[in-house]
Amino acid sequence: MTIDANKNQAIDEVAVLAEPVRRRLYEFVATAAEGAGRDAAAAGVGINRALAAFHLDRLVAAGFLEVTFRHLGQRRGPGAGRPAKIYRRSDRELMVSVPQRSYDVAAELLATALDSAGTEDADKPRLAELAAAAHRLGASIGEEARRRAGPRPSRKRLQVAAMDVLAGRGYEPRMDDSGGLILGNCPFDALARRHRSLVCGMNLSIMRGVLDGLRERGVIATLDPQEGRCCVILEQRPR
Repeated sequence: MTIDANKNQAIDEVAVLAEPVRRRLYEFVATAAEGAGRDAAAAGVGINRALAAFHLDRLVAAGFLEVTFRHLGQRRGPGAGRPAKIYRRSDRELMVSVPQRSYDVAAELLATALDSAGTEDADKPRLAELAAAAHRLGASIGEEARRRAGPRPSRKRLQVAAMDVLAGRGYEPRMDDSGGLILGNCPFDALARRHRSLVCGMNLSIMRGVLDGLRERGVIATLDPQEGRCCVILEQRPR
């Protein structure tokens, strides 16, 4: 088997994350809603600031993180000091498969076909079948989380187990100030950018299935598209 130059480059780039401290820094920054400065990142993974700066800038050079600048304190204008360097996850996607696979091409073709089907009444059952399949997948995810939570789990244990399982699926869940759940990453982002209605509807069905699998009646899944995260949020059911 011969590995071409492009694949060699991709393997080298992925290898940047093989260093354990660097990978922990990437994961910390990737899940920070507003990004993270050097001090916060260093404290978050338990290393000194200089080492954090070295690894963060290495991740920027590799394209995994991007940099913005902003003041972190309340003070603005003269005397506020220099803005801090803030690191955020970039939009770049990098996949390596040996031997080469093109699942993304198959997904794009299927999504295009379903998008086209959605314009014809006679083909709408296909979209209903997609929603049903997505709901079944979500239910299996929710059931897995419920098993992990143990017998007669509290709501807190269910929440922790659900976040753990969803994290394993690439959703990067985090709590918001109202007690709801934000999904910080869309595992289908590239498809969602080209087929937003189709993919967001599929994600909504998945999350509704998750809640059914958890047997959680106090939370609902709703669409709330925002840049840089999944279009679905989980929030407390209105009383």
